[in-house]
Amino acid sequence: MAGQTGWQILAPLIDLVTPMAVRVAATLRLADPMRDGPVGIDELARRVGADPDALARLMRHLVAHGMFSQPQPGVFGANATAALLDSAHPSGMQVSLDLSGFGGQMDLVFTELLHTVITGEPAWQRKYGAPYWEYLAADPVMSASFDQAMSAGAEYVRDDLASYDWSTAEHVVDVGGGTGAFVAALLHEHAQLHITLVDLPATVERARTYLGDQGLDSRVDFAAQSFFDPLPGGGDVYVLNSVIHDWPDDAAAAILRRCAEAAGPKGRVLMIEEEHDTENSSYAEMDLRMLVLCGGRERSLAEYTRLAGKAGLTVRHVETTPLGQVGIECTPSVRQ
Repeated sequence: MAGQTGWQILAPLIDLVTPMAVRVAATLRLADPMRDGPVGIDELARRVGADPDALARLMRHLVAHGMFSQPQPGVFGANATAALLDSAHPSGMQVSLDLSGFGGQMDLVFTELLHTVITGEPAWQRKYGAPYWEYLAADPVMSASFDQAMSAGAEYVRDDLASYDWSTAEHVVDVGGGTGAFVAALLHEHAQLHITLVDLPATVERARTYLGDQGLDSRVDFAAQSFFDPLPGGGDVYVLNSVIHDWPDDAAAAILRRCAEAAGPKGRVLMIEEEHDTENSSYAEMDLRMLVLCGGRERSLAEYTRLAGKAGLTVRHVETTPLGQVGIECTPSVRQ
């Protein structure tokens, strides 16, 4: 930023037009009709159900910012950047940005950021009328959208596999396992594994379907319950994959205690989380996001270690994945 004026730094930070324009493009799935090449604006508007004039003005703005191409007047195509918004792209970006789904609802809650900064409370209830997790539990459509968003991004699911030496386990309990994207990846890669997936009832039913469609359900037990209740016993490894950062310290420690209880003296508890330098921008952004949504927080490795200790666990090993996640292996502090 050396040599930039204050205005040059501030201008891109205060722009809401472009971020919303990109989300509208994702919501309308504008990249999908362009898979076979550029499309005229009238045809594009017809296919996505939009007003041609308004859509043309949106497209011109996005082209000016490097999203989409305009090979000739009134004709638009998907460049490499716009292709990320294709609903079939493995990044899952379209789902994450769709304003009609969980991803968009999550972004729009930042209109209540002032409330959070003044009160220290999450903004979700103020925006949508109920606390984050209660809202999702009461809305099957949004809950399904949440599950879809959490399973998007095949490269991150593959990266999760690098967080641990799974050859040392036979029975894995995936605590808060969602619809089973991580479970499926584990089962495909490790023939010896049997897995218990723990999540709330509606999510477990979606997981049954997802894993059944892949012929994997015979290797999975399903536990439809809260992870604040006693967990199924008998697991070698209890996995919390991007779960703990959703919760403030007291609740996070309670979840870890349930895992420690179920694991017993010979079991292990594995947290898979992002490892952050607390001074960098990605840490600061995600930490603020977790506060605004649900009162969660990002943590450094030292903070996860202290949290484990609060739950009666000792960190035994830390594995860093290619994408910078960490697998934090813990065992009960007193072992037989």
